[in-house]
Amino acid sequence: MTTKLSIFHHNIAYVVPTKDRPEDLRVLLESLQLQTVLPNQIIIVDGSSPDIKYVCDEYPDLPITYDRCFPPSLAKQRNAGMARLHNNITIAGYLDDDIELDPDATEKMLIFWSNTTKHTGGAAISIRDQHSQLNSKLMSIFLMAGKTPGKMLPSAHAVHIPFIGKTFETQWLYGGATIWSREVIDNFNYDEWFDGYGFLEDVDYSYRVSQKHRLYVVGDSRCLHHSAGLSNKKQFIFGKQQIFNRLYFARKMKVFPPLAVYWAIFGNILMNGVALIKNHNRSSLDRLFGNFVGLWAHLRGRRQSIGGFWK
Repeated sequence: MTTKLSIFHHNIAYVVPTKDRPEDLRVLLESLQLQTVLPNQIIIVDGSSPDIKYVCDEYPDLPITYDRCFPPSLAKQRNAGMARLHNNITIAGYLDDDIELDPDATEKMLIFWSNTTKHTGGAAISIRDQHSQLNSKLMSIFLMAGKTPGKMLPSAHAVHIPFIGKTFETQWLYGGATIWSREVIDNFNYDEWFDGYGFLEDVDYSYRVSQKHRLYVVGDSRCLHHSAGLSNKKQFIFGKQQIFNRLYFARKMKVFPPLAVYWAIFGNILMNGVALIKNHNRSSLDRLFGNFVGLWAHLRGRRQSIGGFWK
C-alpha cells in the first residue's frame, strides 16, 4: 500500500454507495489501496441485503467509514455519505461501486483542485472505457444528442460525456466518478425524489450546481467503469423512469422550453418503437411499454416518483 504524504492544498474523501455487489466493491477498494496518494476518508454507504460490511473489514489500512442505509436508494445513500464527512475534508465526491481507479487518479485530481480557481464546483474523473454514444441524425433532430460533450440541450437532454483524454468544461457531470468542493457539498443535496437507481439524478444535481459554479472533466485523472449494463428484466422499469424522470427534471428546472422537451419525448418513444420493430424481442417491448406508462403517469398528474433498480 502506498503511504505517500499529501503535499496538496486539499483533503479528499470518496463516498461509495453500494448495493449487493461485493466483488465489484473489492475491485474498487483494491484500486483505492494502490493510489499514489491515499484519500483522507472513504465512506461506504451500504444498501445491500444482507450487508457487506465484511468486505470493508478486509481493508483495515484504508480510512473507511462504514454506514448502513436501508432500504437503499442511490440519492439517499449519497446524501447519507456526505453527512458523515470529517470536518477537515475540503473536497469530496462519489464513486460508483463498480469503478476501478487508475493508481494516480486521486493524485491527479488533487493536482487539478490545487491549481483551479474558486469558481470551480465540480470535477469528474475521466472514464477511460466510456466511449462515444451513437449520435445519429435522427437523435439530433429530436434534440436527444449533440456534438458538444457535456452540453445541456433545450430538451432537458444532456449530451453524453465520452473519454476524451484532456480537461474540458461541461454543463453537467456524471454522478459515479465526480469530486465536489466543500462549498457545493454544504449547499446542494441530491434530490431524494429520484428513488431507487434514480435515472437522471446526477444530471439534476450537477446541472443545478452548474448554475453557480464551473464544472470540468479532468483529462489525466482516470478510471474504468465495469458496468454490468441494463438487464433485460429491468427494461420496463427503465422505460418508465426514462420518460417520467425526464419530465420531472424539466418541470422542476423551469428553464427548458416545453415544446422542445415533448419533442424529445416523442422522439424517444418513436426510436424505442423502431427498435421493437427491428429486434422483435421482449426487452424492446418492455421498454416501449414502460415509456407509455411513464408518460401516462405524467399526464395524469402523478407527483410521486417511480422507483426501482435497473442495474
